Amino acid sequence: MRGAEQWRLTGVAAGTGDIEEAAAVLRGGGLVAVPTETVYGLGANVEDTAAVARVFQVKGRPPSHPLIAHVAGAERLSDGWVADVPDTARLLAGRFWPGPLTLVLRRGPRVPLEATGGLETVAVRVPDHPVALALLTAFGGAVAAPSANRFGSVSPTTADHVRAELGDAVDFVLDGGPCRVGVESTIVDATGGIPSILRPGGVTREDLEAALGHPVAVGSSSRVRVPGQHPSHYAPRARVVLVEPEEIPAEARAAQERGHRVGVILPPALADAPVKAHAVVSVPPSTAAYARGLYGFLRELDELGCDLILASPPAEEGLGLAIANRLRRAAGPRPTA
Repeated sequence: MRGAEQWRLTGVAAGTGDIEEAAAVLRGGGLVAVPTETVYGLGANVEDTAAVARVFQVKGRPPSHPLIAHVAGAERLSDGWVADVPDTARLLAGRFWPGPLTLVLRRGPRVPLEATGGLETVAVRVPDHPVALALLTAFGGAVAAPSANRFGSVSPTTADHVRAELGDAVDFVLDGGPCRVGVESTIVDATGGIPSILRPGGVTREDLEAALGHPVAVGSSSRVRVPGQHPSHYAPRARVVLVEPEEIPAEARAAQERGHRVGVILPPALADAPVKAHAVVSVPPSTAAYARGLYGFLRELDELGCDLILASPPAEEGLGLAIANRLRRAAGPRPTA
């Protein structure tokens, strides 16, 4: 296997030659940073248990946390990646793939337990990004690709984010530009019975309900483990505190007076409010734009030296549900040493 310095992509955008080389890296057991419409993933050949183990090592991710397998199209599910595809899963795949929807199905024989956290289920999706689809087609197999960042930290939405956080731990970085959606895929348990949302994401609950013709539960009691369920996740270095929008000016002022370098993610309702803080980023009025920019806002406030970030979750409708979920996880209890 060639050294990482030979595999690294230094260009700005991925071309045909880059895709072929990245596919060769995957076949050789290497790791490739893959752009998707949601976030950048840290890709490995899902059938190569050594490469999968390296993904866990590079991320510092517990081996009990399953990975998502990415394939080039719904028709590839029958290639041994899943054991069966219930009618509901076929309906959702036909409606939302390629796209930011992950389906949890029974594991097929080609997916090793090392990639599923020891579970007999596998999370699988078809990404909606031309570079990712070109890579999957050229590679020919399934690619396990959790977000290309250290476990629990802010997900990357540009190739530069990947390089800054993982550096030479990644053998090849495909640059597909900024991610269009900006938050991870929605994960739906489709193993049987009534489907439920295990992680809100880029496909909204309302869209799922319209496709299925009935309500869809969020945060069900399913025992299936999926990415993003850790109490602290998507977290910047600064501590995140959630407050009501109208409380932000007073909370920011009080925290500054206590000696904090306060960063504020300012909701649209307070666009004209005077806020005393070390740094302020304003939320765009569109929830799609907010989702697209959320992880960039958190990274920017970290880079500006903030040690405390104040934010207000949006209403939990449409993409607001995914944004609120990410902010709550970012504000979750940090693990102690």
